[in-house]
Order: sequence, then C-alpha cells, then structure tokens
Amino acid sequence: MCAMRAVRIHRPQTAAAASAVVAVLLAAVGAAPATADSVELPAVRTSLGSDESCATASAQRVETEPWALTSLGARRALTLSEGAGTTVAVVDTGVSEKASGLSGRVTAIGDAGSDCVGHGTFAAGLIAAAPDGDRAAGPAGLAPRARILAVRGTDERGDITAQRLADAIRQAADEGAEVIYVGRALADGKAVLSAAVAYASKKDALVVAPLAPDALAKDRSGQVVKPEPWYWPAAAPGVLAVTDFGPDGKRPGNAPVVSGADLAAPGDGVVGIGPAGEGHYIGSGASLAAAHVAGAAAQVRARYPELSAAEVSRRLTEAAYPAAPPRLDPYAALTAVLPETSGTVPSPEAAVVPRAASVEPRNRALVVAAGSAGLVALVVAAALVIPRGRARGWRAGEN
Repeated sequence: MCAMRAVRIHRPQTAAAASAVVAVLLAAVGAAPATADSVELPAVRTSLGSDESCATASAQRVETEPWALTSLGARRALTLSEGAGTTVAVVDTGVSEKASGLSGRVTAIGDAGSDCVGHGTFAAGLIAAAPDGDRAAGPAGLAPRARILAVRGTDERGDITAQRLADAIRQAADEGAEVIYVGRALADGKAVLSAAVAYASKKDALVVAPLAPDALAKDRSGQVVKPEPWYWPAAAPGVLAVTDFGPDGKRPGNAPVVSGADLAAPGDGVVGIGPAGEGHYIGSGASLAAAHVAGAAAQVRARYPELSAAEVSRRLTEAAYPAAPPRLDPYAALTAVLPETSGTVPSPEAAVVPRAASVEPRNRALVVAAGSAGLVALVVAAALVIPRGRARGWRAGEN
C-alpha cells in the first residue's frame, strides 16, 4: 500500500491569506496533521518491493494550483512557450501511456509505455502534462505541448544499475531527444554514466538530473547511510544538476546534503499525476525538482531552437533567481538578454597609430615652389630691364 500524505486545499485571496500559505503547504510535506479541509494523496515512490502491488489510480484530486507552479510563475511563462516541437526523454521507471494529461504525446521504447512504480509518469507530468480538461487549476507541466520519450532506466519495479541507466541515456540521445531527464542519482557508475552523458552532449541533448537521491538508503542496522560527496550522472561534466526546496523555501531536514547544484527548483510536497485515472499523487525530492527544470529546458529549446544544449543550460542558470544555488525562473530564462560570452568583459579595441607621412611630396612641393619663385623673379626683372635698354639704345649707362 502507498503511504498517504495530507494536502490542505486553500485558495489565498488576500495578502493575509497568502501569508498563511506556508503553514498550509507544510501540511503537504508532513509537517502538520490532516484536518477536515485536507485531501489525502498517495505518495509517489521511486521503487517497489517484490511483494508490493503496482501503483494504481488515485481517488483524490487537488483542484487548486499547486504551490510549485505558483512559485515558478508557470502561467506567465506559458504565454511565451509551451515546449511545442521539443522532445523530452524521461529516463526513469517508464511513463504510462494512459496517464491523464499526456495522452497522445508519449512515445515509448520497448515496454517503457507502462509504469508499475509511477515515478516516471509523475515526473513526466511535471514536465509536460496538459491542464486537466475544463479545470483551470490543478497539476500541469511547464511544457504541455512537448512530446515525451519514455525510456526505462530501471527494471519494472524500480531497481537500477549504472550500466542500465547509462544505456538508457544513450538510447534517448539516439532517438533525438533535445532534453534528457534522468530520475535517479547513483553513488557509483562514474565511468559509464560520464561516458553516456558525453555521448548525449555530442548529439546536442541536455541532460538534467537530481543532485542526490530523494532519500538515503539504510544499512542493515537501520541507520541512514551517510551521503556521498557526489552522485552520478549529476556530477558528470555537462549535466544540469538540480536540488530541491519546499514551500517554505528550505530543504527538509532529512534531505541528503550534497553541494554542487547548478539550480534549485520546487521539489518537496509536489502534486502531480498518477499512472492511471484522473487522481493525483504527492512526492518530494531532488528528482522532482529536476523534472521542473527539464520542463523549463523544453520551453527554452522551443522558443530558441537555434541554441545548443550548452547554451540552454547557461540561459537557465544565468537567468535564475540569485540564491545559493540559483533558483529556477522559467519566465526569466525565456526573456533575459544575456551577454554574448559568459564571464567575460568586452575589451576595448587597440588604438591604431597611423604611419608617419612621407616627406617626399613635401620636398617636391618646395622645389616646385622655389622654381616658380625664380621664374617670377626673372619675369619681373625682364619687365624692368628690357624697356630701359631699348630706350637707351642698349648703351651702357653713364657713371
């Protein structure tokens, strides 16, 4: 059975009401008990035990806009780009072709069109789910006109190996995905996952991955395993590594603490679609934050098709809200005017000193002027001497 978590349904109308949203949303991540005005949602999982049933349709719905979409300014960004014409690969537990909001836009490799666990479908919904029918609110994706390429990076129940994940990334790149969302973070597999990311980068695909696992494993004694300093593929060069935050702007106290994130995005107490039906699930973790970033990347690639994967990554990070790490801002990524080259200051052009003028024309002019002056002097002298000479019969003058 799936765990249930409480989501209070409130629609703030005033600033005072808005100030209460933090308390309301803390209930969504388990910080407060459910009350009469709450809806119990099943929690999405990353894997299932061998004796657990597959995820089923949720019987509960959230009719208001989830806090994550409000935080991201999703409605404003959607006026500029809905991700049309882009393909986002979801490398995860599969993506159900029956999922609400994704109908007709899922292409699956092999058996990835079914999703027993539900995590891949949930993430795909955060990326690209269309608004649900006539309802104006509720969960939706940042790129509701993008296509989803489902690539199974795990087995049917969510178990995973580095090699399998690496093979899935390569498959996604070969199929022409412009954005590749990876739903898992592994402590091993540096070589094969780095190679897979490099392969995808050569094909101009942007890989987006969670900085760390959604939850740390436990050892045989039940103690939580200390987090690694880095996880893969997020630590590989070229990957957009994403961490999460909750409705209060902070990460949960039990979340893995790993440094090195390129971006942060909403990831805790996030509401999304399930693998079947029209009901909703709730989930938390960096993997869900990465799904939001993948959706924003699809928006940017659709609006600026001339940009390379690396340029899209740069646009998302440099236009983000300044924080540590920077926080995803889809609208700014779609509208910001960035300098041509990151981290450089244009240098002034070198001054050009003209060559010294030749003295030859000047000398020639002086010679001509001197000759002209001499000729004038001769003419003047002739004008004075000749008349006088004629008048005297060319005789020598008397002393």
